Amino acid sequence: MAGKVFTVAQQKGGAGKTTLVAHLAVFWSGLGRSVAVVDIDPQGSLARWVEVRRQVRAENGGVGFTFSQIAGWRLAAEAERLERDHEVVLIDSAPHAETEARIAVRAAALVIVPVQPSPMDLWATRPTLELALAERRPSLLVINRMPSRARLAREMTDKLASLGVGVATSTLGNRVAFAESLADGAGVSESEPGSPAADEIAALGMEIWARTG
Repeated sequence: MAGKVFTVAQQKGGAGKTTLVAHLAVFWSGLGRSVAVVDIDPQGSLARWVEVRRQVRAENGGVGFTFSQIAGWRLAAEAERLERDHEVVLIDSAPHAETEARIAVRAAALVIVPVQPSPMDLWATRPTLELALAERRPSLLVINRMPSRARLAREMTDKLASLGVGVATSTLGNRVAFAESLADGAGVSESEPGSPAADEIAALGMEIWARTG
């Protein structure tokens, strides 16, 4: 088995990187795919969520995916090991750490870059895109916390498209459900199936999968 390796990267903090990793991991594992998640972010937010999830689901089959928390310099060997036995390997990279981010980007078949719909966030995303370009890895911008105003959505999509990289047609809204489900050790596709938030994660997960064949 040769798994698909996705790195969720964003040099700017607060873009929703870890939240996206958690919800995608739950969605893909819920489809029956074998998923591995690797956390190299020193903040350890994803690791804390996994621990909550482990406790909540202790009598319900466990976490549902393979999880490892390692230092960034060990990532290349860990990703290579995990992709042999899993269909999906999701890497949560570290913001503000160029060396670790470069290793994470290099390991990926696709770099997923969440970005919030504001000019400052757009400008701050450029270093991450340039890093993916330097490592010759395709990147996919995902608009996160998108407001419902159609005009802003169109303007943001147009501006992102001007950067010359892929932009996901699926966007994630500014929804409380994403954070509330994580607080309970769940993904939104588990806690609120059929909700707008769950539908957005499903659409994005399917789009990412389709883009990588």
